[in-house]
Formats: sequence, structure tokens, C-alpha cells
Amino acid sequence: MSSENKEQHDLSPRDLPEEACGFPSELPLEGQRGSSTDLRWLETRDGRGVFRRIHMELREKPDTDVKQLVIRKLQKSCQCSATKVRSGIFDFLPVLRWLPKYDLKKNILGDVMSGLIVGILLVPQSIAYSLLAGQEPIYGLYTSFFASIIYFLFGTSRHISVGIFGILCLMIGEVVDRELHKACPDIAATSSSLAVFSNGCVPVNHTLDGLCDRSCYAIKIGSTVTFMAGVYQVAMGFFQVGFVSVYLSDALLSGFVTGASFTILTSQAKYLLGLSLPRSNGVGSVITTWIHIFRNIHKTNICDLITSLLCLLVLVPTKELNEHFKSKLKAPVPVELIVVVAATLASHFGKLNENYKSSIAGHIPTGFMPPKAPDWSLIPNVAVDAIAISIIGFAITVSLSEMFAKKHGYTVKANQEMYAIGFCNIIPSFFHCITTSAALAKTLVKESTGCQTQLSAIVTALVLLLVLLVIAPLFYSLQKCVLGVITIVNLRGALLKFRDLPKMWRLSRMDTVIWFVTMLSSALLSTEIGLLVGVCFSMFCVILRTQKPKNSLLGLEEESETFESISTYKNLRSKSGIKVFRFIAPLYYINKECFKSALYKKTLNPVLVKAAWKKAAKRKLKEETVTFRGDPDEVSMQLSHDPLEVHTIVIDCSAIQFLDTAGINTLKEVRRDYEAIGIQVLLAQCNPSVRDSLARGEYCKKEEESLLFYSLSEAVAFAEDSQNQKGVCVVNGLSLSGD
Repeated sequence: MSSENKEQHDLSPRDLPEEACGFPSELPLEGQRGSSTDLRWLETRDGRGVFRRIHMELREKPDTDVKQLVIRKLQKSCQCSATKVRSGIFDFLPVLRWLPKYDLKKNILGDVMSGLIVGILLVPQSIAYSLLAGQEPIYGLYTSFFASIIYFLFGTSRHISVGIFGILCLMIGEVVDRELHKACPDIAATSSSLAVFSNGCVPVNHTLDGLCDRSCYAIKIGSTVTFMAGVYQVAMGFFQVGFVSVYLSDALLSGFVTGASFTILTSQAKYLLGLSLPRSNGVGSVITTWIHIFRNIHKTNICDLITSLLCLLVLVPTKELNEHFKSKLKAPVPVELIVVVAATLASHFGKLNENYKSSIAGHIPTGFMPPKAPDWSLIPNVAVDAIAISIIGFAITVSLSEMFAKKHGYTVKANQEMYAIGFCNIIPSFFHCITTSAALAKTLVKESTGCQTQLSAIVTALVLLLVLLVIAPLFYSLQKCVLGVITIVNLRGALLKFRDLPKMWRLSRMDTVIWFVTMLSSALLSTEIGLLVGVCFSMFCVILRTQKPKNSLLGLEEESETFESISTYKNLRSKSGIKVFRFIAPLYYINKECFKSALYKKTLNPVLVKAAWKKAAKRKLKEETVTFRGDPDEVSMQLSHDPLEVHTIVIDCSAIQFLDTAGINTLKEVRRDYEAIGIQVLLAQCNPSVRDSLARGEYCKKEEESLLFYSLSEAVAFAEDSQNQKGVCVVNGLSLSGD
């Protein structure tokens, strides 16, 4: 602020003109166009207080020609140079930046170890989650294989593990089952008897080119949903709309994952019991499924039940031991793979399928199928479902990548992560794959086993490639109940979120309520509706917080000259005749009545005071008229009322982020009501946005800008000085009339 823009005048109570002995709003202040005026109270050496008027000239914003701005932007973006092309390619393919600088001696051991461990864990999980998505096991292996390679090329996070994810598989499975039912209700209804993996060729959809069995049509639906989810994610990255994820708070996401985990557990319970039941979809599918299970509990396959219990007795304690000793173990025990191998051998040599009718995975082919485009005719049916899937996928991926990048001291690009996860869905959708995202459990394993760079994803892909080319057919005799147990045990982390509820309740009760509402709606209604309910409810909670915000009267802590809440802190002093009020929320149409009622309740209600004055005046007028019988001037002199205890209201605007039209009008109304009973209203600590809104809303005239103060101390000092000056004027007026 230059000296020519700073104008100072010393004013003391004696220097004020006689006409200023009323309200401070009548102080003659010179304003400048485009300037902000403030009176600042200063103490001189002799103890004499002075106000210094400060003009701060606003910066003038240059007139923007929209057409020229667009042309400049286009010219800048369309300029082509070797450096810009190289930078664009390197940004699009981050692998070109870090791979040439790869430190082989430092990083290779950790990357190989972590990639190998994650690959071993992914084999049984990919097969199990295929069951959840309504697909054959081979498609889950394809999904994890292609996702690992593509994220290696496009991803910027060194630690996250991208692959098949249970929650997304559940959401895809619901879409697959719904579309199968539309295509052929009879086959969809009997799909449970065919199981998820039909070895025969059963005609399901005659509208496609040639005949297509259930498995064929199921992967067409799954790959089409995956393609659309990837398109949405790439579009969000291109238009830089990653801000959508901010509406998915940690409490909301945690509640959604826990609620969806109940749905996953319910969908897998029938496999643990060996029951052949149709898959329930829509609202209340969890309750419907459990009703079907209890109605058919007498048909439980004892062989599947015993196998499930044995697998649980092995998996659950081993998972707990892995978690307990994770700091001492170089790598977690691959208990899932051990269980899968042991169960497959037991099923094969015990001939459990032939002797006890135990449901098995069936034939898993080796190699890769020819690429095939998604079914474009299905896009209108699945486009809406893909929106929720894409948002959940990129929100989890971006949050995990940022969390681990912050932990290890490097940066990730959120938009590039959206590109990466989008291409992890678009490209594999042509190779019979389903939707992928990052997964917390596998990411933690990857980090704890020494992962250094994205190269570990290639090692994981090589492990999956070995399974796809050689080992996959060996899982022919693997019981589905084993896959169901693996899926349920992997829900352990989400279900244990209940242990965090007491701590969450102490930190934020509102977040805990959001968690419960999202969890219950996701579990009892459906995953998509649960996500929508969670988002809407969390937004409602934000509005609710501003609808009835906290407010308080402030007192002065004299040593530090700090104003704080009288109801919260002791030993605070209030200035005589001055009330300082703080409102902690934006002031807008939703909470304007709350603001007025709180202000009137904590200070005094000017409407009631004025009404009481009128009532007393009428009564006194009647009495005096009877007494004096005539002289109106003499009667009116007797109607003066006692002065109020409060002469100034100071509103602390530091916590008011913004004002809308209703908020500005409310401040005008409050000021008008108080001025009607002789109380001045001062605003302090307004941020630039609030000041701008007040100026545009004509809250005060140009010469009244002194009523906006930069600090509470200045506002209180101004109020005291103006009241003292008013008393001087009254005394002078009386002495003059006496002469």
C-alpha cells in the first residue's frame, strides 16, 4: 500500500463536530471510488486515544475479453514443439520417466519379492471374486493380469496394487444377473443349478451373432460395464473433474464398504452350505437371500459345510497371526494359496463331486481368448450402473495412491491416476475382463514386502501369466465353497470397522451417523442406492450443521486482548454496554432466522423492546393526559424512557465465510431494528468476500464504511469512544440550556 493511497487523520472526541454527537454513522468520512475505509483506534503516549482513518484502494481488475481469452488459450494449447510433445508423451506414459532411471541394485529385490507375493495372493482371490461377479474363474485371472501391466505403464503410484476388487465385483454381478434375467428368464432362474460356471453350451441369447451360452453372455455384460466405467473415468480425468471424489468422505466410503461387505457375505453364504439358490437382486436382496437360505437349510450339502468350516478354521487364525506378526515377518504366509492347493488335492483324490455332489469350479482353459469388442447394444442398459462403479473405483484408487505417496514422500497426479485406472478398464474390456481398482489389503501387503516401484506389477503379471498358461486347469476340482470362504475371510478388514466406532463417535458424532446410515442403506437396500443415500445424507448433514450453527457472546481476555466465548472460558470481561456476538457459519437463506433469533436471545430483542416502549408510552400518555389535561408539549416531555443497558452490538464476522442476498437483507434488518431503539451495530473481521457482498448489497452508505472494522478491539474501542462523545454532547447540551 503506497503512501498516496494511505490517508491518515487524527480524530479525538473533542475534535468531532457537534453534529457527530449522535451516531458514529454520522461521522463525515471521505471515501474514494474503489477503496475500503476503516477507522483504526490507537493510543498516544499521553494516553489520549485517536482514530486514524485508513483508505485501502482496491486493485482494479482488468476488463477481460472472453473471445480474446479463448483465442489465447487455444493458441497456447495448440502450439507444437519438440519439448511440448516430449513432455506430453512422458506425462501420458509415466513409465518413460522413471524406468530409464531405475536403480537395479537398490530396488530389484524388493520389487521382485513384493510382486511375487502379491501374484500368489491374487490367484485364489481372482478365482474367488469371479464367482462374486457371476463369471468363470478364467476371467478373474485375465482381469488381474491385464490390470497389472496397464497400471505399470500409466500409473504414478509406486505402491498400490491394482486388480480385481470385491466391492466392484459385487456391483458387476448384480448387473450381470439382472441382464441375464432380461435376456432369458428361464435360464437366469435355473442358473443356480448350472452354477456360475456352466461347462455345457446352453443357449441364452439368440439376439447375438450365433448362439451364446450363459457364461458367454455374462462376460459380454461384464466387459460392457467395464468399458463404460473406464470411459467415465478417462472423461473425468480429461475434464479434470476429480473433485467429485470430495463428496465421498472417509466416513461415507468406510460405511459403504462395510455395508457392501454384508451383501458379499450374504451372496457367498449359499456356497458355504452347498445350496443351489437363485441370486436375489434389487432392494432388500440381503434379507431375501437369507430368507431363501433358511427355507432351504435342510438341503445343505454336508461335504461343502465341513470343507467350509475346516477352511475357516485355517484361514481366520492364520490371517490374525499374519496381522499380529507383520512387523517381524518378511512376507505374509500365503495361506490362501495353501488352502486352495490342499482343498483341490482333497477334492480330486476324494472325488467329492462324484460321491457327495459337491459343487466345483470345473474346467478352466489355458491361454488367452481372441479379443472381442464389448456388446454396444448393451450400453443403454448398463450406462447408469457404470457411473457408480466408476466413481467408487477411481475414488478408492486416488485416495490410496495419495495416502501411500504422502507416507513415502513422493507425489502422484490425481488426473493421471484417473487416466490409469480408466485405461485399466477400457483396454481389458476387449479381452474379456471386468472392472478393476486399487485394493487396500493387497496394497498393504505390497508395501510391507519391500515394493519400491511400479515394476513389481510386472512380476505380479508374470505369476498370473504362469497360472494362465500352465497351472489353471489344475484347479478343476476346486470346490466353490472354498472360494466362498476365501471371499468372506477377505472381508475381515471391512467388518472390523465396527471396532473403530467408539473412537469415531468421540471424534465426530456426525461422521458416525453418516457411517451408520451409509452402511445400513448399502446392506439393506442395495449398493447403488446405499451410495446415493450416503452422498445425499452427508450433504444434508453439512446443511444441517450450517442451519443451526454454534454462536456465543464474547468476552475480553485483557492480557492478550483476545476475545473468546464467555460460555466456554472463565475470567473473561465484558465491556459495559457492549455485546460482542460470534456466529460460526455462513449467513444465508437457510440459517438467517437462526442468526436473528440467536442474536436477539443473547443480547436483547429490539422488536420486543420497541413494542414495550409503545405500550408504556400509550399507558403513560393516557395517565399524563388526565393529569395535565391539555398541553401536548408538556406531556411528551414526560414520556422519555429509561436508557438501555446496551448501546452497541458488535458482530464478529470472522467465521462467516459468505453471505447471500437473504444474509445481507438479514443484516440490514438487524441493524435497522437496533437503530430504532438507539443501539448501533458494528461489524468486525469481515473477510474480503463478505465485504464485497456488503458493498454490492448496499449494506451501508459510502460515508458509513467506518462501521466495518478489521478487528474486534478496534470496534469495541470505537463503540466506547462514540458513547463517551455522546455523553459529552449531552452534558454540553444541558449546560447550554441552563444558561
